[in-house]
Amino acid sequence: MIRAPSGFSFLSTQAGFRYTGRKDLGLILSQVPAAAAGVFTTNRFQAAPVLVSKEHLQTINWARALLVNAGQANACTGEDGLQVCRRTCELTARAFGLRPEEILPASTGVIGQGMDLSAWERGVTALAGNTDGNDPLGVARSMLTTDTFPKILWREVPLAGGTVRFLGLAKGSGMICPHMATMLAFICSDVRLQPETWQEMIAQGAEKSFNRISVDGDTSTNDCLLGLANGHTGVSPEDSELPVLDRELTELCRELAYLIVQDAEGGTKVVRIRVSGARDTSQAEAAARTVAHSPLVKTAMFGRDPNWGRIVAALGRCGAEYEPSRVRVSIAGREVFAGGTPVAADIDSLLAPYLARQEIPVAICLGQGPGEYELLTSDLSVDYVRINAEYRS
Repeated sequence: MIRAPSGFSFLSTQAGFRYTGRKDLGLILSQVPAAAAGVFTTNRFQAAPVLVSKEHLQTINWARALLVNAGQANACTGEDGLQVCRRTCELTARAFGLRPEEILPASTGVIGQGMDLSAWERGVTALAGNTDGNDPLGVARSMLTTDTFPKILWREVPLAGGTVRFLGLAKGSGMICPHMATMLAFICSDVRLQPETWQEMIAQGAEKSFNRISVDGDTSTNDCLLGLANGHTGVSPEDSELPVLDRELTELCRELAYLIVQDAEGGTKVVRIRVSGARDTSQAEAAARTVAHSPLVKTAMFGRDPNWGRIVAALGRCGAEYEPSRVRVSIAGREVFAGGTPVAADIDSLLAPYLARQEIPVAICLGQGPGEYELLTSDLSVDYVRINAEYRS
C-alpha cells in the first residue's frame, strides 16, 4: 500500500485532452497551506504552466495544490496560452475553495496546441465530485504520455519529534535532458519546514538526480520539479536532522530519475557513465554528457557492441582538457582502453554476458585531476525512432 504523507488528497479523472479511456488530469491538494518550491526548465521557450507556476511562487511561497494535465503541453501558445492557464487555476480554485495563486500548474503533451477549456471545465467538475481523495497512483497515471508505467515512490523518515513521509511522482520517457527532463516531478511531505529551506532541498535534490539523466539530449519546454511540505504532522526537524532530510529527499529523487531512464522511449538499457580524473567537476560533466548524448555510443549499447572507439571519439570532442595517453575506459567493469591503445583481450567474448544486462556501467578516467561526475543515460533503439516519428499521428 502506498504510504502517502498526511494532510494531502490525491484526485484524478479523465478530461479528454488528447487520450481516451484513461485519466489525464490530476490534483494534489493539501489540507493546509504548504511550503512551496519549484525548479524549472532552462529552455528559453518556457510553457505557460511553467511561467504561471513561477509567477505564483514569486507572489506567495505557500501553496495548496499541484495541478497537472497530460496530452496538451500549452507550450509556445503565446499570451492566449497564459490566459488559458490562469483560467484553469481560477476554475480549480473556485471548485476547491482556494486562491488561484495557491495552485501550481504543470502540463505535458504536444507543443503548440491550444488548450481545450471545455475539457478543463468537465475535468475540474469531475475532480470536485471525486469522493476518493486518496489515490496517489491515479495522479501518477494521469500525467503519463509515452511512459509505459507510472513512477511513484515513497519513504518514511524517523526524526526526534516523530516520523515524517515523502512521496514522489514523476513522468518522463522522451525529450529527456533536464537542465533543472519531458519530465514532470512532484514531491509531497508532511514535515514542517520554512519555504526557504524547502526550496534549497528541492533544488539540491534536482541537481543531484534529475539534472544527471539524459535519454536523447533534448530539454523540454515544460520540465519542472514542484514540491509541497505542509507540516501536517507538526514535526519540525532539528538543525542536526536537516542533513538526514536532505539525504532522504535526494535519494528519492535519484530513484525517480532512474525510473525515467529505465522507461526511456524504446530503451532497453540504463547506461551509468562515471567520469573521474578530470581537472574539475565541470570538465567531468562535459565529458560525461558528450558520451551520453552520442548516438553512436547509444546505438552500440543497444546492439550490445563493446565499441570503445565510439566512447573515445566522443571524449575527443567534449572540450575537457586532458592528455589522451592518460585516458582509461572500462565497460561493465572490464578495462578496454588504456595508454592510448586497446587492451589486449577478446573484449567481445568477455563482455557479451554483461552487455546483455539491463544496466551497463561505463567508467572513464581522464587522469588529470579530482573532478568527478556521474550521469545516467539510455541506449538508442529502433523503437525510439518509431515512437517519435509517430508521436503526433
